[in-house]
Amino acid sequence: MAGHIQDRWYKTETGPNDEPRRVKTDRYGIGLRYRARYIAPDGSEKSKSFPDRKKREAERWLTNIEADMSRGHYIDPTAGKITFRKYTEDWLASQTTDPATRIAVESRLRLHAFPYLGSRPLASFQPSHIRAWARLLEDTGAASSYRRVIFGNVSAVLSAAVDDGYLARNPCRAGSVRPPKPSPGRVAPWSPDRVFAVRAGMPDRLGAVVDVGAGCGLRQGEIFGLAVDDVDPLAGVLHVTQQVKLVNGHLIFAPPKNNKLRDVPLPDAVATVLATHMTAVPPVEVTLPWLRADGPPVTKLLYFTTQDGSALRRNDFNAHVWKPALAAAGVIPVPGPGERYKEAREDGMHALRHFYASVLLDAGESIKALSTYLGHGDPGFTLRTYTHLMPTSETRTRKAVDAVYRKARRRSAAP
Repeated sequence: MAGHIQDRWYKTETGPNDEPRRVKTDRYGIGLRYRARYIAPDGSEKSKSFPDRKKREAERWLTNIEADMSRGHYIDPTAGKITFRKYTEDWLASQTTDPATRIAVESRLRLHAFPYLGSRPLASFQPSHIRAWARLLEDTGAASSYRRVIFGNVSAVLSAAVDDGYLARNPCRAGSVRPPKPSPGRVAPWSPDRVFAVRAGMPDRLGAVVDVGAGCGLRQGEIFGLAVDDVDPLAGVLHVTQQVKLVNGHLIFAPPKNNKLRDVPLPDAVATVLATHMTAVPPVEVTLPWLRADGPPVTKLLYFTTQDGSALRRNDFNAHVWKPALAAAGVIPVPGPGERYKEAREDGMHALRHFYASVLLDAGESIKALSTYLGHGDPGFTLRTYTHLMPTSETRTRKAVDAVYRKARRRSAAP
């Protein structure tokens, strides 16, 4: 057994004939009678008290403790008293991800997990609690993709709690718990006509933003952080080395997502657009802190800035530049007096990356190359996102036969 049972109401003494006898202690009839005691793996003594007539229960408890220690499943009973919120705050403080990611995770947990799970001790978590919380999350009406991210954040916290010895298992991974389903919608890339219509609706000083997104597949922040030194027209290469991010209201320079510095082929058409843009709108030197608000200052000569020479802010750009261009192109309705532009999540600047991917796949580019150009951390993600855009064998067959017939017609038409 992992320890022993102490009877606080009786003690053993040696009688007149050197025979042991049980006598009442000073605590007889006061408080809980039995105390189960054991030595934890860290060498400290642990105990739990039980009332009179519950000695068998105390023995079973000690037996379970011994079994857990032998299987490596031991959880310190006092450790599990820490609440989900307190543990999560400590967990967030120890993360080494970039500040923007930590802030986003903290915001999601604070808004959608702490109100329901925050005060619950870790040791008390059961799959039923996660099921009930997931249903409440569904009732908020949030998109399935967003709920899936929140669920993943909570699961990550509880997995860390398992690793730290606060939980025996992660209730989010129980067989009866179903995470929010992935969004069933497929990426529907824009047509070239829509891309150029949106570009026509952009202000002159920012029109080339569309060309860099649609022609090179850069993310919004990477376009905002595109520096003159990163573009090499002679080599036909665009180097993606940084992005402009908004962290707690502060603009910063940071590496691209997942620290994926990469080189992207620079089409001649995009190089010509950027050269024309530089002549019409000279680049501006912008100084921002690197990686965090109090980071070292870094100066870049940027292609795209505001009229006063500042770095572009995502929220301001989306509200005052991008959505008006969408409305001008007929993608979203023009708002009435006093109204705001309609939400257009599926038609954000990310649509330009989808267009870029569709063009490359239609031209026969490989998933591996496309994944590299887009800066994805995993080619499997690229495949899952864009597999339905890849030409089918039927499409390739039609194109091959059509090419043969075109050549035959040209030969027959020759004198």
